[in-house]
Amino acid sequence: MAYDEVLAERVRELLEETDAVVAKKMFGGLVFTVRGNTAVGVVGDDLLVRVTPDDTPQSLAQPGARPYKFRGRISKGWVLVAGEVLDDDVLDDWLHLGRKAAAALPPK
Repeated sequence: MAYDEVLAERVRELLEETDAVVAKKMFGGLVFTVRGNTAVGVVGDDLLVRVTPDDTPQSLAQPGARPYKFRGRISKGWVLVAGEVLDDDVLDDWLHLGRKAAAALPPK
């Protein structure tokens, strides 16, 4: 599956301002790891975001957000966000959530 390269570049630029980020092809798209843990990714035209259990209900209530389904099953701790809602401020908020969730995990 192809991914939105423009969105991926926007994500890369914003994450590299604050973290040591590594991009990897995974989940049929491109994911960005922070300290070895996936924080966010671009899958198709959407942003894949790791979220903490405490942030999940509020995250899913945001415009354009939905549960991430992989192989027909909902993956807990992940939210997909429609690319069309990702203006700069919204994208930055989602990236913050992804970094927060990745930082809560032990480094790999």
